[in-house]
Amino acid sequence: MKRLIAMTAVLAALTAACAESGAQPIGPAPSAESPSPSISPSGSPSPSVSPSPTQAESMTYELWFTYDGSLFVTHRTEPFTPAVGTRALEALFDGPTSAERSADIGTTINPGTRLHGLTIEDGVATVDLDDTFVDQETPAIAVGSLAQVVYTLTQFDRIQGVVFEVDGRPLTNFGGYEIDGAQRRANFADQLPFILVQTPLFGERVSSPVHISGTADVFEAVVSIAILDQNGRVIASTFTMATCGTGCRGTWETDVAYDVAATQHGTIHVYEVSAMDGSEIHVVDIPVTLTA
Repeated sequence: MKRLIAMTAVLAALTAACAESGAQPIGPAPSAESPSPSISPSGSPSPSVSPSPTQAESMTYELWFTYDGSLFVTHRTEPFTPAVGTRALEALFDGPTSAERSADIGTTINPGTRLHGLTIEDGVATVDLDDTFVDQETPAIAVGSLAQVVYTLTQFDRIQGVVFEVDGRPLTNFGGYEIDGAQRRANFADQLPFILVQTPLFGERVSSPVHISGTADVFEAVVSIAILDQNGRVIASTFTMATCGTGCRGTWETDVAYDVAATQHGTIHVYEVSAMDGSEIHVVDIPVTLTA
């Protein structure tokens, strides 16, 4: 089972981190609220995170890293700041936590990359980075790094595209990848995995039934799901249908009930059944804490 041992080994640290931060699903994409497009916050947190002044002390946002060569989404929950777009980029450039790295979550963005400025106008964010960002010029690194920034910023409703600058100058070629105008998620659709799990969160504490969701491009749109207990034993198994499949990406979601005698580490195991031989392919394992 793909990376199950490595993922389980770091679960305790991840669970503790999520408990301290109060991590929760980000819900609808945050909408940007800025008095001027030249000011460098990119938005406010999702209404599901801060629907009232009493809850506005924290915010949850997405970070797009890499896992097994494809994009992987995780989250951070931090004290509220109106400059959530700037903060999201800073956290992205800080890279995965040590626990995430232990579970093979990585980044193609060069360590030490720094943000000079972020401005937003007419749905386009202009990101000015230092030259550390382009130190390693290979196509794979270039495309992956650009995709991470674009997906992280376009989680916010106000931002549909991203223009890149390095030290104030337009970035038009990165590692052989030609950059023409604002870059959007559609430019990097091939960087997504066949199955992307968006909830539950990595290391989240869940209860039965657990809501599991994401996007996928799989054969006949069938997404298979199992819940594993701390010993790797299957305690629940089901499948659901994505809204599109076999060559197109669709969304999927379902609630899966399970039963455990005591709270323990577990795994949300999502995969596609091979049409060729029935084996599990495109496996994604999300470590969680299963509550009794």
